[in-house]
Amino acid sequence: MRSNLGIMKILNLKKRGCFLLKLLCLVVLVLIFCEFLVYYVVIFQCHWPEVKIEAHRSSKQSSASVLKAMFLSDTHLLGEIKGHWLDKLRREWQMERAFQTALSLLEPDIVFILGDVFDEGKWSFSEAWADDVRRFQKMFRHPVCTELMVVVGNHDIGFHYEMTTYKLKRFAKVFNFTSGKLITRKGVNFVMVNSVALEGDGCTVCSRAEAKLMKLSHKLNCSQQEQNHSKKRCSDVEQLPASEPILLQHYPLYRRNDAECAGEDSALPEEKNIPFKEKYDVLSREASQKLLWWFHPRLILSGHTHSACEVLHNGKIPEISVPSFSWRNRNNPSFIMGSITPTDFSLYKCFLPLESRVVTIYCIAGALLGVLILAHLQLLNPPFYFAQHLIRKHKAV
Repeated sequence: MRSNLGIMKILNLKKRGCFLLKLLCLVVLVLIFCEFLVYYVVIFQCHWPEVKIEAHRSSKQSSASVLKAMFLSDTHLLGEIKGHWLDKLRREWQMERAFQTALSLLEPDIVFILGDVFDEGKWSFSEAWADDVRRFQKMFRHPVCTELMVVVGNHDIGFHYEMTTYKLKRFAKVFNFTSGKLITRKGVNFVMVNSVALEGDGCTVCSRAEAKLMKLSHKLNCSQQEQNHSKKRCSDVEQLPASEPILLQHYPLYRRNDAECAGEDSALPEEKNIPFKEKYDVLSREASQKLLWWFHPRLILSGHTHSACEVLHNGKIPEISVPSFSWRNRNNPSFIMGSITPTDFSLYKCFLPLESRVVTIYCIAGALLGVLILAHLQLLNPPFYFAQHLIRKHKAV
């Protein structure tokens, strides 16, 4: 008898151990899918758009001459003031996995973040700033073959009334950007603008920013093939590729509202007709016209609104508002992929996994887990036997 009881106990322990192992496997599989594999499944469907290339080039020269650029915006890494630890953990893990997966699958040449990298850069003291920067560098680490360029946003240095030289220098020390910057890659000119400084009130930071942008404008104009500048004016100017620039900034150029914006990631219907406030939601009319006049860009990319939009300025210059990259700001974050040459460009929007879909998967897995546990504890047996009895009775009749 004792030996039989001992054998029964061992068998029960084995059954429990086997059941717990199955539950553990289910939990681990769901975690692996929702926290790792889902990003590969979704981003794998994205592709670099095709762009027109010069006919005389070979296929190898053609692919090498196309710049593959990624554009994302408004990551809003939470700080110590407003950031709850669970919110930080969840949303920062989502952005890190999305970014690292995109780098792995898409292999871009360069990545641009269009401002509001941090949520509390306008408030944070030295220690909090250092911690935010450390987390950013971990999340958005990248191989040597991929460049990462960052445009300044209002949450990084504050709105105009909060912006100081100290905050600008602090940002510049990490990201090598303050008032304006011109970079050229594969013959493509990019102008990075500190749109927060385009207040137009003559403040020290604003005056420096405008002076810097005017110098960059002069340099680009001197490099255009069809130029009216005298040789004397452009003799001491570095020659750049004769390519119309792409403008990168945080604030969008002036528009009344988002009423004309369309798409699944545009603003909510009830928000689209709300008028935008100049120098807060968008740049002022005056600042917008200055940028268009100075640079004559062929494309403008901006952030700030957290929603998608595409508008035409002067009837021919497209501006793309890039939605937020974070689940904290949208259920369906995304980024822009651009295939760019000195004369042409083509854009494609790559969506990230929906937060609601991931939550649904977790809920279904949790419900399945609960059913399995109840069945194992034989708490589901009475209803099951009752249903079975009814079926047998019906057959007998």
